[in-house]
Parts: sequence; structure tokens; C-alpha cells
Amino acid sequence: MSSHEFLPGRDEGWQEAVPPGHLAAAALSGRCHANARDCRCGDPYSHQGRGMMTSSSIRRVTIIGCGLIGASAALALRKAGVEVALSDRDPHAVAVAERMGAGVALTPGAPAADVVVVATPPSTVAAVLRDAQARGLGAVYTDVASTKARVVAEAERAGCDLTAYVPGHPMAGAEASGPLAARADLFAGRPWTLCPLPTTPLRPVRVVAELVGACGAEHRLLAPDVHDLAVAASSHAPHLVSAALAARFAGADETTLSLVGPGLRDVTRVAGGAPGLWCDILRQNAEPVAAVLEAVARDLAAAAAALRDPEGGQLLADLLTKGNDGRARIVGGGAEHTARAGALAA
Repeated sequence: MSSHEFLPGRDEGWQEAVPPGHLAAAALSGRCHANARDCRCGDPYSHQGRGMMTSSSIRRVTIIGCGLIGASAALALRKAGVEVALSDRDPHAVAVAERMGAGVALTPGAPAADVVVVATPPSTVAAVLRDAQARGLGAVYTDVASTKARVVAEAERAGCDLTAYVPGHPMAGAEASGPLAARADLFAGRPWTLCPLPTTPLRPVRVVAELVGACGAEHRLLAPDVHDLAVAASSHAPHLVSAALAARFAGADETTLSLVGPGLRDVTRVAGGAPGLWCDILRQNAEPVAAVLEAVARDLAAAAAALRDPEGGQLLADLLTKGNDGRARIVGGGAEHTARAGALAA
């Protein structure tokens, strides 16, 4: 089925109709394959040629939340020539981001933005989104929270306008937090998931996809619950496993610490993340994360039993071999995705 035949906002269930990994490439490319004069897709932006929309379709962006992700997005957008207004409940965070060249503080009466990015902790997104929409801060809204299904449900309960909201999540970050850790290239080449609802009109999805591109990232489309299962396995549970291992060293003696090598540093790197933010993230995606942790715990319990069993060598070998296979897929997955994206673009 072509993207012209089945489009976001025009047909219910459009997410399910797009094959996984195809990113709704034609639908979000800004190109309808029908003749503009004959087309009935109802979206004039579909006929503006290559690219998601015109190069000047995003001129002004407001970012609410000047932490690592919000300030990094602001820096990337400024580098792309976009005007950025900054807002944060902490005036110091705004001042730091301003000094870094990430934009200027949002002022009362400022013109409405083309896109408003909510870059606050997951549990606060719905309230911040509702307030931003009530104030008329922009035409299209998105967020960068690392959980999606609960955020969307809370936004719906809060009475947010979901037709102007495209949930999003950039798969990028660092163990450091705050605007001083921000970088304009944080999202370069990274996947940035968009999770529009089946009733989301196509134009807001295109606008947010263009913002993603301006930040240097590659957009992907996933349903909110599918996204949450994926990040539970690829990000959230690994963070807790890393923290649990690092916690073993909180009271370690100097002899043990003197023998620490790069392997342990690599495995525990993400354990340096801000505890408050990560508690919020994990609680928002609790059930999928718990399921992954239980599976990992079963493997570790079986390994512990095998170590105490003189006949347990094969189980250990099997787990280590599966670990080799999983590591190969983790390392190779990025290159595979890049190849697929290149083939779609061609």
C-alpha cells in the first residue's frame, strides 16, 4: 500500500499499515506521488518537492526545559538558523543556555512558535503541554520524554489538543545533566522516535519530522506502546542493571578500586545519570522495565546456580555465547539501520 493511499490523519490505523522500519518514508517526505492537480490527499504541503516541507517552514521554535536534551536541541536548531525561545522554571538554567548561544528567554507576548518542544521530565509533560497550548505558544507541539504510552494517556486525560501534538523521543543523551552538558551535535545520526496517534493529522507529523532533521537526527515512527517495550529493553532496564552493578562499589575498599579497569567503567558509565530524573523515567515505564529485569534476574540466578554446580559449565557457556551473539547484534544494528535508511532515501 502506498503512502498516498493510506495517510496519517486521513485513515484510522495508519501506523499499523506502515511496514515496520519503513518510517512512512514517502508520507513524511513531503511528496505525494499523485499529480498535484488531481490529488485528493487534502495536504497542499505534499506537492512542495523534495524534503519534508519548504526549507523555511520552521522559523521559530520554543523549548520548554533547558536541561541536557532541551538545550542540545536549542543549540542544534540555532546552528540550523532557527530562532529559539527558551523557557524553564529555573531562571538560572535559561541564563546558562542563553550564554551558550542556545536562544533567548521566552517573553510575554512573543510570537507563536512553529513548534513547541516540551523537554521536561515525563511525569510533567502533560501539565506543561496543556499550559503551553492554553497560552497559545505554538502551532505544533512535541516532547522528548523517554516514555510515551503513559505520557500520551496523561495528556489525553488533561484535555490537551492531541491533534497538534506529536509525541517524540530522541535516542541520545549523556550521563551528565543540565545545560552545561548540552552539545549541538548530540543528536547527529541518532534515531529520534515519533509516536503520533492514529488520528494525528499528517502536517504536524511532517513539521516535527523536519525539526528532527534540523537537529541532525533520523526520525522513526512507532506506536507508543511498541516504543516503550523497545526502550525498556534497550535503555531503561540496562540503566538499572548498570546502577545495580555500580552500587556494589559504593563501599568498596581501596584495593578493589585500584584494580578497576575500562570494562567496569564502560558497563557502569550510565549509572552516573541523575537519580531524580531516572526515577521518574523508570516509574513511567514500570511494567515493561520490570519484565526485562525479571528476565535478566532469571539468567543471573541460573548463572549463580551453575557456578556452584560442578556440572554447570554448559549453562555458563550457553549464556556467554548468547551474550556474544547479542553484542554482535547491538554493535551491528546501527550500521544495518543506516543501510536501510539509505536504501529508502534512494
